[in-house]
Amino acid sequence: MASPYELLVGLRYTRAKRRNHFISFISLISMAGVALGVAALIVVLSVMNGFQTELRERILSVVSHVQISGANGEMSDWQEVAKQAATHPRVLAAAPYVQAQGMLSFGSAVRGVMVRGILPDEEEKVAQFRAHTKKGSLDSLQPDSFNIVLGSELARALSVTVGDKVTLVAPQGVVTPAGVVPRLKTFTVGGIFEVGMFEFDSGLALIRMEDAQLLYRMGDRVSGVRLKLDDLFAAPLVVRDLASRLDTDAYLSDWTQSHANFFRAVEIEKRMMFIILSLIVAVAAFNIVSTLVMAVTDKQADIAILRTLGASPASIMAIFMVQGALIGSIGLAAGVAGGVALASNIDVVVPFIERLFHTQFLSREVYYISELPSELQWGDVGTITVVAFFLSLLATLYPSWRAARVNPAEALRYE
Repeated sequence: MASPYELLVGLRYTRAKRRNHFISFISLISMAGVALGVAALIVVLSVMNGFQTELRERILSVVSHVQISGANGEMSDWQEVAKQAATHPRVLAAAPYVQAQGMLSFGSAVRGVMVRGILPDEEEKVAQFRAHTKKGSLDSLQPDSFNIVLGSELARALSVTVGDKVTLVAPQGVVTPAGVVPRLKTFTVGGIFEVGMFEFDSGLALIRMEDAQLLYRMGDRVSGVRLKLDDLFAAPLVVRDLASRLDTDAYLSDWTQSHANFFRAVEIEKRMMFIILSLIVAVAAFNIVSTLVMAVTDKQADIAILRTLGASPASIMAIFMVQGALIGSIGLAAGVAGGVALASNIDVVVPFIERLFHTQFLSREVYYISELPSELQWGDVGTITVVAFFLSLLATLYPSWRAARVNPAEALRYE
């Protein structure tokens, strides 16, 4: 650690007017480089966090936190299963569902779909289809109404709108003397939803649970029960707890399992972006090396005088480490302030730039997420600050070591 006199000399060297103005210019460039690198790292990680949260919310708006499925695809005592699951303190709601594959046709258009039979009021407790319904209403799924609610991409592919009649073909056929004939049923489009995830918007169709049970000949049985938790990140723990509580033979899964690869890919991408942008900060931080090398060359006479007055090599090294650390700290402080300000107001800055240059970074026609989301996490800011400061301090070691090795006699020979 630097003693007071070494700290004062280091600070004086930093703010003193230099005979060589080029050194001052390089110092400013070093500060600006560190500031830009740190700010870019904070903004990019905040945007990555925002995208991760936005995608997770969109997926979980139609995918339950925990799903309990019958061991053979069917569950006859779903009320008892829902009652047992509700005894867990983290379970907020439960809703039964019937899920099966089917094929929708309208005119000459045919599309394969995942059919989900639901009870609208119960389903709303575990999902958010009502909030994503763009046309019609989820409440159109009444008993014996044979209405259907389609994803927006599916409706577009079939060229249907609310009020049109589509034919749902169930894969389980009926054996007749003429062979196996698939079961057909005409449904009226009662609504169109848009989640913002192509997987669901293009391949999911909702019908009333009783209609699904009738079409797929399930009687009073369902495919399983969907649960909503008070903390979505506790889903794996809840699954383990429920596995020992339930009396029935069932398969339990949570959202981290059903979309594990997707969220793992997002997390890996975030880490890679951190590493890549950290290299930019490292390049900017190591500009401090050139600044200090030139400063040591410029201050050789001063170093020699300090040595003759009794300063130790460690004291000389501390003086220039203070100078380099101060340059890095000023750049780091400016970068953190700028990065936090930009990440916190990116919803204002990006639209301003788009209006200024008459462009749109994320077109609504191409991307479902048409606005840059941002979620500033102070843990990321702290990590970036520590890494940037460490790199700045590391960059001061070699020039400071060079300064400590200056020979006073050689330095003062031509003075």
